[in-house]
Amino acid sequence: MDQPLVFRGALVRSDRVERGALVVRDGRIAAVLASDEPLPPDAMVIDAGDGYVAPGYIDLHVHGGGGGDFMDGTRDAFERALRANLRHGTTRLAATTTVARHEQILATLEQTRSFRRAPLADGSQVLGAHFYGPYFRYEARGAHPGAAVRPAVPEEFTQYLAYADDLVTATVAPEIGGAREFAVACRERGVRTNVGHSWATFAQMTEAIGWGVRHVDHLFCAMSDKSKLRQFQMYPMQGGVLEATLYYDELTTEVIADGKHLDAGLLLLALKIKGPDRLALVSDCSRALDMPDGRYQLGPLDGGEPLVKHDGVGMLPDLTALASSVEGMDHMVRTFWRLTGRPVWEVVRMASLTPARIIGRDAELGSLDIGKRADILVLDNALQVTEVHIDGRRRV
Repeated sequence: MDQPLVFRGALVRSDRVERGALVVRDGRIAAVLASDEPLPPDAMVIDAGDGYVAPGYIDLHVHGGGGGDFMDGTRDAFERALRANLRHGTTRLAATTTVARHEQILATLEQTRSFRRAPLADGSQVLGAHFYGPYFRYEARGAHPGAAVRPAVPEEFTQYLAYADDLVTATVAPEIGGAREFAVACRERGVRTNVGHSWATFAQMTEAIGWGVRHVDHLFCAMSDKSKLRQFQMYPMQGGVLEATLYYDELTTEVIADGKHLDAGLLLLALKIKGPDRLALVSDCSRALDMPDGRYQLGPLDGGEPLVKHDGVGMLPDLTALASSVEGMDHMVRTFWRLTGRPVWEVVRMASLTPARIIGRDAELGSLDIGKRADILVLDNALQVTEVHIDGRRRV
């Protein structure tokens, strides 16, 4: 048996912060000790001082980092992205695709399978892929290239679903051709289905829930609401993806809390209605994470969409609209905490246990509970990452 490892400090539990210690053995959390309980005599002790010991962050919506985009479809790009995200406290992630050509998506799914089966020692661990695009509404594509947006057809998506065991979630706009068939096929293969980049009506969202849809990508971004839908129907006004997401308890969702996409009011609104169990933090960061300001590409280098890293966010080249985040999960946690004033435990929970629950992995990930994987962060009192451990081994 390995020498026990002990983390001592303010433990960020799923419902409180308490001083104490974690005992880790063989890559799992073996015990949680009160501050006055004795430590194992042979333990190696890591003391957070006046900082925190927190569960590792889980990012369900992330495109890359360190100059690499998962859609480049190469080992080098994956390694760059996984190493960059690890530095920001993301211990596990869903490698997120973009709108692209069929063979490019397949190449990314193949790399995802490879890294899931043989994890990178010094990078975030790949949970699987977030299949994200090309099944978007063209007008709601955002920063994704328009030429490759297309309806869902069985001849194509059955090839994607051959990777079902390596898919964490899959996104579709409910109003496009073949959406129902795709969602049902995902459900039959055990793949959780999301709505994203959609101008669906409230009624279409209700239908999508019946198909098995249970999550909505980046709340408030690239989605319909009553104002947008009014151009199609003057009266009566009707709700869209936004209103349905807030209304239906069946739906979980996520926010990009970089301080650029959404202000404090929208973050607080989302939290008040959905609650910390149904609202996750995501980075949605691009290859520009940890890179200098300048021009980059969202998606594959061959056929992706240009973006500019400017003023702490990704923007279209003409600076008229946002294109992505350029920050990691630690920034999302600190920013949500600063803008909303919510307790540390609640904000950290939305970056750890909540995403784990959304994808059905909370039995082994997402909190500092006995028996779970020892994916552990050491944070200072400003929530800056100082150490990252995965399965009880230090990686940063």
